[in-house]
Amino acid sequence: MKSPEYKHTNHLIHESSPYLLQHAHNPVNWYPWGKEALDKARKENKMIIVSIGYAACHWCHVMEHESFDDEKVATFMNDNFVSIKVDREERPDIDQVYMHAVQLITGSGGWPLNCIALPDGRPVYGVTYLPQAQWVDMLTQVLRFVKQNPDKAQEQAEALTQGVRSGEMLYGNTGKADFTIGDLDRIFGAWKSDIDYTNGGHKGAPKFPLPVGYQFLLHYHHLTRNADALEAITTTLHKMADGGIYDQIGGGFARYSTDPYWKVPHFEKMLYDNAQLVSLYAAAYQLTKDPRYKLIVRETLDFIQREMTSNEGGFYSSYDADSEGEEGKFYVWTKDELQRALGNRADVIIDYYSVTEKGNWEGGRNILFRSASDKEIADTYKITENELAERVLEAKEILLKERARRVRPGLDDKILTSWNALMLKAYIDAYRVFNNKQYLDIALKNAYLIDAEIKTLDCRLHRNYKNGTVSINAFLDDYAFTIEAFISLYQATFDERWVQEARQLTAYAIDHFYDKEREMFYYTSDIDPALIARKIETTDNVIPAANSQMAKNLFVLGQYFYNDDYIRKSERMLSNIKQNALTGGAYYANWDILMAWLAGGSYEVAIVGKEFEAKRKEFDTQYLPDVFLSGGKNEGTVSLLENKLIEGQTTIYICKNKVCTYPVTEVKEALAQILQQRLVLGKK
Repeated sequence: MKSPEYKHTNHLIHESSPYLLQHAHNPVNWYPWGKEALDKARKENKMIIVSIGYAACHWCHVMEHESFDDEKVATFMNDNFVSIKVDREERPDIDQVYMHAVQLITGSGGWPLNCIALPDGRPVYGVTYLPQAQWVDMLTQVLRFVKQNPDKAQEQAEALTQGVRSGEMLYGNTGKADFTIGDLDRIFGAWKSDIDYTNGGHKGAPKFPLPVGYQFLLHYHHLTRNADALEAITTTLHKMADGGIYDQIGGGFARYSTDPYWKVPHFEKMLYDNAQLVSLYAAAYQLTKDPRYKLIVRETLDFIQREMTSNEGGFYSSYDADSEGEEGKFYVWTKDELQRALGNRADVIIDYYSVTEKGNWEGGRNILFRSASDKEIADTYKITENELAERVLEAKEILLKERARRVRPGLDDKILTSWNALMLKAYIDAYRVFNNKQYLDIALKNAYLIDAEIKTLDCRLHRNYKNGTVSINAFLDDYAFTIEAFISLYQATFDERWVQEARQLTAYAIDHFYDKEREMFYYTSDIDPALIARKIETTDNVIPAANSQMAKNLFVLGQYFYNDDYIRKSERMLSNIKQNALTGGAYYANWDILMAWLAGGSYEVAIVGKEFEAKRKEFDTQYLPDVFLSGGKNEGTVSLLENKLIEGQTTIYICKNKVCTYPVTEVKEALAQILQQRLVLGKK
């Protein structure tokens, strides 16, 4: 197994994950998760180290260098354990189980996640990052405890396993589903105290974007005209766009800010963050028409197309925080570097991006962020704001070329289905808001890749695609976000292929993931090998919960196809977690969007006739989060469109609960009908 270039090569050498391959030449005899490693642990009666991380994880790299590259540490691990490395992005199912166990043990979690388990996989202890001496000491103590107290070790493993399993208990609601605007007011009232109205985001640090939270607040403001909700959104979007969390030169957002001001990022860039933030900024532009939001969308998608898109049209997973062994080195600048690159026009850019001689960050270097307005900078240099914008654009082009000469952070080039679906939807959202045909072309290319290479003939998805090969059976989020993206693609094109595929994928998910007793979806398929617990994901986080997205999908498809069973399932799922959602703030925001559809009403708009595309685009100039578009030149096969065609004209129908108002031919008339219905609802 040894490679001539390396002293050590382990079982990870055959994997495709960049994270696992990073560890393929450690002296630790790593195995990937699978039958070989688990059988070895049982056969040799050795405990298991389940070590979980991801390619862009800074502290994962630190622990590798300190411990897993060390010969003595590796020998100790090899002699006493079967060591399994897991890429949490490829195998979130494993991560969910052992993260829950470590949280039960320590009260917190994070990555690298290291869980010590009995030979049967049940956890007995776990930690996150530890320096080398503490790592070896911890392993030694766990070994001693298990050998000296086998009965207690079994009891602890059983208690932890039951704790992980009981974490799936839900607040069941056996009564009739009931959702009101008052519920939405209560949600915002509980959430409001945690909002930072000065700096945006939630109070304190670190700050994570949590885009779905602001999507709900946009929707809530749309229904109630609550000024505080809109202020929370606009403050957050402006502060993030000004901050170091946004790559001011190359576009795109880092994963989170380490401070309360969005200034100092943890420099890794994740596909899922950027996808959801594109959708959020596009929606905010639809509502406010703020040109800054349009610029953020354009620059972020330019970054994705330039640096995170494969030739086949797939989207890569992430960029590392580190380059040349230093976090953030690729992104930061000294004042001298900027002066050399920009010459006599450097001063205005230095002030524009808050650069100082001593540096605004570590080691005399500067994170580029904005602390003054365009007007303040323009007035200082006695130029117009338009002239300032031209200088900034010119400087960005120069600095982007200059930065390209540096050693880039590591790229995780695996193509994950769920994350690709999020970015697919982002491109669709950007196309619908800004009417840029290139965005639609990119979206279609990605959709065809998923359809042709990642989806099987029986509508089963794979999780991972790389170098023309698929691997790992897909999880619920892969289905949930692909279904959402295909529904969005239908709304953007009225090509029924996509909504029909969304319905087929939904049927597959119900067959293989749905628990009829609890009326929720498991995260793993019934054809997957069982872990110690089968998890049900309900909490929205940096990525919305797979169950909240499936509930939304069922609701929308139920409207399109007049499928009452889908709508009933959707309502029951929301009922199951309603009590959590009322007080859970951003962590139930995707559920809250569904609640807004049910409480405030949703509208199915059918556009039928030869001018359908122009009418659809006219609707897309408005922020209409509760409107589901359908249509085409003819009636097609979507139930909502039946008997809607009137020869010789393009007709628009506003429908609600299978009942449609009188047809009109102008979008402004249709919007007036929606407004009238909202006014009637508001009086009830």
